[in-house]
Amino acid sequence: MKTLWFSAAAAAVLIAAASPAAARDWRPLHMLDIAPPAGGGAAGQAQRMGTWGFDPTGMNTSIRPGVDFFLHANGAYVDALEIPADRSRFGTFDALNELSVERMRVVLERSAADPAASGNEALIGAFYRSFMDEAAIEALGAKPLAADLAKIAAADSDAALARLMGETMKGFGGSIFSAYVYDDAKDPERYTVYLGQAGIGLPDRDYYLDERFAEQKTKYQAYVAQLLTLAGWSEPEANAKAIVEMETKIAEVSWIRADRRDDDKTYNPYTPAELSAFAPSFPWAEFLAGADLGDVTKLVAAENTAFPKIAEIYAQTPLAVRQAWAAYTLSDQAAPYLSKAFVQAHHEFREKTLSGQPEQRPRWKRGVSLVDSQAGEALGPLYVAAYFPPESKAKMEALVGDVKAAMEARLKGLTWMGDETKAKALEKLSKFTVKIGYPEEWRDYSGLEIRPDDLYGNVQRASAFDWAFRVGRINEPVDDKEWGMTPPTVNAYYSPTKNQIVFPAAILQPPFFDPEADPAINYGGIGGVIGHEITHGFDDQGRKSDGDGKLTDWWTAEDAEKFNVQAQKLGAQYSAIEPIPGLPINGQLSMGENIADLGGVLLALDAYNLSLEGKPAPVIDGFTGEQRVFLGWAQVWRGKYREDALRRQLVAGPHSPPHYRVNVPITNIDAWYDAFGVSPEDPMYVAPDARVRIW
Repeated sequence: MKTLWFSAAAAAVLIAAASPAAARDWRPLHMLDIAPPAGGGAAGQAQRMGTWGFDPTGMNTSIRPGVDFFLHANGAYVDALEIPADRSRFGTFDALNELSVERMRVVLERSAADPAASGNEALIGAFYRSFMDEAAIEALGAKPLAADLAKIAAADSDAALARLMGETMKGFGGSIFSAYVYDDAKDPERYTVYLGQAGIGLPDRDYYLDERFAEQKTKYQAYVAQLLTLAGWSEPEANAKAIVEMETKIAEVSWIRADRRDDDKTYNPYTPAELSAFAPSFPWAEFLAGADLGDVTKLVAAENTAFPKIAEIYAQTPLAVRQAWAAYTLSDQAAPYLSKAFVQAHHEFREKTLSGQPEQRPRWKRGVSLVDSQAGEALGPLYVAAYFPPESKAKMEALVGDVKAAMEARLKGLTWMGDETKAKALEKLSKFTVKIGYPEEWRDYSGLEIRPDDLYGNVQRASAFDWAFRVGRINEPVDDKEWGMTPPTVNAYYSPTKNQIVFPAAILQPPFFDPEADPAINYGGIGGVIGHEITHGFDDQGRKSDGDGKLTDWWTAEDAEKFNVQAQKLGAQYSAIEPIPGLPINGQLSMGENIADLGGVLLALDAYNLSLEGKPAPVIDGFTGEQRVFLGWAQVWRGKYREDALRRQLVAGPHSPPHYRVNVPITNIDAWYDAFGVSPEDPMYVAPDARVRIW
């Protein structure tokens, strides 16, 4: 199943998506109490934090700020937090996501129960009903796979199998190369085709190559055999062993994640003929034809030096093994939409083994997430009408203006940057655009057929519909009004090619944003998020695109070197931390997010102080204004992970764990030391000359 909202290589998000229905990694974006909807009525509201926007009962004041600020601000809350059995992590983002899911459930159940529903309401209602009809799905067993498995069995040549891999871009199934359509990084007014390395089923190459993940790799082989058995494929045990061996070879030649996020390294344009000559062991013409890309003249290969090696592995692996691999990847992707045996197997490995999640999410939650991921802009208008107050948008626009003004002042005041680069940086900031809440124009789903009795077919058709939509725009002008997230998404992102920051409706709630809260808390919360996304335009990758979104070098060599020195200094701070003994934070992989977090807190603080217009900040419950900004930032990150989920995050995720998204940035901010009286005797103290100074 391929559902692409945006490339993670092209848009930086605030936090990794956690939806079980989310698409696989294309290389693109904590707790409240929730009152459930009663009797089919309105869903619960995000709970306000304390009386002025902060929850002091969550603090552990026995821990001094300079010993561990995250625990000082959140320790009592974290100690009392029990991660729900159907979650691998829990905190602010996850709780608000639960609220969004509850609200979407109300919309979907009403739509599904309305015999007079039409248009989008009928479409999303039928989609949801098809997922919730468990009896019909159970009766089908593995039958929905039959036609696709037959195609795999009939693909009896290198060319035929490559064509079939291309066809999987439109639905279920696997390919050793990914394809997606997105804004051209060097011609951001047009769409182009990107190709990427693929072919592995574990979260990262390290899961194949690092002995620390030997247990997970062994269980993965058993899972592959289990799915092949359920699908009725021959010799499941022998094929599972051969499949994992093939994927291990692919992992060995694949790029590491830190290199995959480098916008310069991953922009490698080829014509189809050039690509065929560069990686000749793979039938590119057939692959592209299968993906409806036979007429394209430009292909941007991301991890290009891996392509010839992966292609050679494809050619050298016996055809029967590659067919078995295709049957397995088909079954793996389709498993959540098949009978209980498939669903349970998928949960046991994908969620329990890899992320430590004991129980599967209730079926209705999975159904809601599916509809949001596959037809989000059909559901979005109904969600917005019910749950997003128009006044939130206006207040948010004002906050964005404040934080943007703080960034402008900070850029003008930089002492390490020369005038030439500074002028271009200010020009880029002036061209920033912002989207808040929901799209101005909604996607048209009138051509998508959804049947209430055909879940497998619905997911296939939704994927094909989306792929056709994107392929149809190749070489066309980019739609700047398009959104990369749906309104119920608790997240935010920055798009370098559009030079645009985006804040969906669902994140504009406590503790991030509360119109009745103390302004300092709002600046520390949503202001920090705004600052984070603005800073992404100037992080180690975002800085490579200019104000028009074009990937180009607009820096003087001297200024670029000064930036890189500070960036590496920040990376070293994170890389020195081992949240799990022997497994440190990857300071290079998380570099962009770490820079954005540092910038986010700095800009939140600046914006708050600017908002005072020279007047003294009030003291509330003994907390100064600046203290409350820092507490507001800490509060939005409260939460914790199961150990397996944390391990996965450290290896494969671009974000540092929440504890360190609070603690590391603030140690580089002079005002934090002053606000909380942190001294050289405190464990978190960093000497002034060792503090990172970027933006």
